Amino acid sequence: MKKIVKFCKESVAELKKVVWPTREDVGQSTKVVLISTVVIAVILGLMDFLFTKGMTAIF
Repeated sequence: MKKIVKFCKESVAELKKVVWPTREDVGQSTKVVLISTVVIAVILGLMDFLFTKGMTAIF
């Protein structure tokens, strides 16, 4: 039981040290992730299209 109480107290102490991001930081990070995802999806889609056309032309 002592270990559980100690763990909980230490967890609370560590959470007080956390610097939480602002709403603006979260918004900017979300935009970066969404834009990166779309760019990578377009690149992969284009590569798939080109490889498919190349294989169709060969065979």
